[in-house]
Amino acid sequence: MIRHTLLFLVYELRNTFRNPIWPLFGIVQPVVYLLLFGPLVAGAAGQPISAQLTSFAPGMLVITALFGAIGVGYGMLYELRSGVLERIAVSPAWRPSIVLGRTLRDGVVLMLQSVVVIVIALVMGMRASLPGLAIMVVLIAVTGLFSSGIGYGLALSLRDENGMAQIMQFFALPVMLLSGALLPMTLAPEWMRKVAVFNPMYHPVVAGRALFAGNLTDVSIPIAFAVMLVLATLTVTWSVRSLRRIAG
Repeated sequence: MIRHTLLFLVYELRNTFRNPIWPLFGIVQPVVYLLLFGPLVAGAAGQPISAQLTSFAPGMLVITALFGAIGVGYGMLYELRSGVLERIAVSPAWRPSIVLGRTLRDGVVLMLQSVVVIVIALVMGMRASLPGLAIMVVLIAVTGLFSSGIGYGLALSLRDENGMAQIMQFFALPVMLLSGALLPMTLAPEWMRKVAVFNPMYHPVVAGRALFAGNLTDVSIPIAFAVMLVLATLTVTWSVRSLRRIAG
């Protein structure tokens, strides 16, 4: 079980580093927000950019996890259409390891992407707690497992790029806005703050801001880890079961 998962993890990592275009494009959107929207918000709030980035950068990391990891299902659709995935699924390998190896790869790649975004924010003047940064990278990796599980589950269930894209586009914008990644939900009306609590991406954003500020004992941190671990388990399980249906 563990051996097969590690074999698929190494195999997927080699493929990713051999052609790193997708991971690089995965951080384009959060970096653009960081470079352009961050200073704009700081100017509007009358705050120095260094203070604003401490609140703004965690949201960009969550956006990286949302958009960078959920799109991995498109690669699985290509392998499904070419017959590669079906041949692997009927091999003697432990079947869940096919999905687990990929999701672990996504977590590793997302951690590297998060480090890049953090370095850019630090260069721009952000000051944050170093232990908080390290914990946040781990939290983003867990969040990425949840997002990639959704991506694989949608790909294996729908087997159609158009249907998958429509569902992702329908939910992506409200999920991003209600997460408070761009603007804190404290600025929103009361009804929106209540709805935001039911948005999974809201919790790592709130926890990330506490971590960056050095509030390592804030209650939002264990809540975020618990929510993301439960949801990641559910989505990865969904992906594994969808793969089993393909292999019969």
